[in-house]
Amino acid sequence: MVWIHGDGAIGAGSFFDARRLAITGDVIVVTINYRLGVFGVFGYPGLDGSGTFGLQDQRAALQWVQHNAAAFGGDPKNVTLFGESYGGLATSAHLISPGSRGLFHRAIIQSGFALMDLPAGALYPGVPAVEWFGWQSAAEVEATGAAVAAQLGCTDPTLALECLRRLPVQDLVTLSRPMPFAYGNAVLPEVAADALLKGRFHKVPIMSGSTRDEHRLFVGLFRVLASQPVTAQQYPALLSDAFGDYANAVHAQYPESAFESPSVAWASVLTDRMWARSTFEQHRLFAQRVTTYAYEFADRRSPMYLPFPEDFPPGAFHAAEVPYLFNDDKFDAAANPGQRRLSAQMMRYWANFAHTGNPNGDGLPQWSPFDRDDAVPNIQSLEPDAIKGVDYAAEHHLDFWSQL
Repeated sequence: MVWIHGDGAIGAGSFFDARRLAITGDVIVVTINYRLGVFGVFGYPGLDGSGTFGLQDQRAALQWVQHNAAAFGGDPKNVTLFGESYGGLATSAHLISPGSRGLFHRAIIQSGFALMDLPAGALYPGVPAVEWFGWQSAAEVEATGAAVAAQLGCTDPTLALECLRRLPVQDLVTLSRPMPFAYGNAVLPEVAADALLKGRFHKVPIMSGSTRDEHRLFVGLFRVLASQPVTAQQYPALLSDAFGDYANAVHAQYPESAFESPSVAWASVLTDRMWARSTFEQHRLFAQRVTTYAYEFADRRSPMYLPFPEDFPPGAFHAAEVPYLFNDDKFDAAANPGQRRLSAQMMRYWANFAHTGNPNGDGLPQWSPFDRDDAVPNIQSLEPDAIKGVDYAAEHHLDFWSQL
């Protein structure tokens, strides 16, 4: 099992303690490093590999596994690629990248956003709408790189790359943030939405899922903890900026009175509209062509390591499931017995899938594949002592969103 960590701007494979996953699941777990932020996806006209350096690092790690897995008792013909958030996005990228074919044989996408757009103001206050969150054309990436080079004093196009390479690393690190992958090149010929819709991806078994309250983390970080909580007066204006003529319909579906605070209401709108809507469509596109197991991590009392106030409960926030797979004494101290049991069950599900392409096993609640033709396609809800199928579309009001 090869793990791609998330964020895209900071992080390291060594942050993830995989010993329990390896022992519980009888698997070899490889955690990797790759170039992040400006070093991973910087683009410039004429720069070979523009916008794809991080993905190429990940591919090099997969090639290393092919050459070295047997030395550790592993099988190079049975490799599962898995990642969360930006790592989930990267896993989707490898599914559609021609050069990654044959380097892995199953894929697990945790809270990836291959098909997600970004309504205005959704991630940060004042940020405009984005058509594809996580992807930009090679031309757009190179144009951004040219603007960054000029900002750093490298204004002569014929000398800009040489100029940039002479700059101290510290000058470039300040520009690092999670950045989109460039498509329209040899590494990523097309945007994920087109590739998945047309079935142009590597046909391997898929496990795919999200958390029940994905966007609470982002509203909590960039609004509540930044002393900019959503107020009752601001909420209608945010809806108007994000949804225009449909704002009143959204407001009626998600009134402030139904939630602990306007901030939670806003987070719920974005969880359903951005995350659940695109995740469900991703399940449908995968399941049309390969065996797909879908899940929702639903433990709304997951250990939270940030000081969110009482009127903003984090719920099953973005990345809440990661410590259940990579846990240590810190998790044990924060988790209750039911959560520790769920952790062990999730490790077995993930490892069983890596072994055979099927997460089921002795003593585990039955997990049926996602069938797009079912009236209620199965999505496994992962919650302490309550693992079962959930009507995901109803839970996240997807019929409502499909009508807008």
